[in-house]
Amino acid sequence: MAFVVTDNCIKCKYTDCVSVCPADAFFEGPNFLVINPNDCIDCDLCPVECPAGAIYQEDEVPENQKDFIKLNAELSEIWPRITEVIAPPKDAKIWDGVENKIEFLIIENED
Repeated sequence: MAFVVTDNCIKCKYTDCVSVCPADAFFEGPNFLVINPNDCIDCDLCPVECPAGAIYQEDEVPENQKDFIKLNAELSEIWPRITEVIAPPKDAKIWDGVENKIEFLIIENED
């Protein structure tokens, strides 16, 4: 069973979780991270490192965020792998805890 990145990561995109992942299972989009369920080894290191509390064990994802299970799987197939910590967006703290951020999810880079 894999871990899943959920709604609160959107526009926060802290990458502390990436630094502890022994499987390099994280993938980076413009304003969100996802975990590839096939790469995740269920080590339980990433949820502890997530300052936004956005990572859940697949069977513990809140009911209103179950769509993120599929979203993680799909987006991890198109986004690049991330293996190093990067600075969060400047306004990450403002967005941390805001509910229902799915409308702000950016799928493709805006070049």
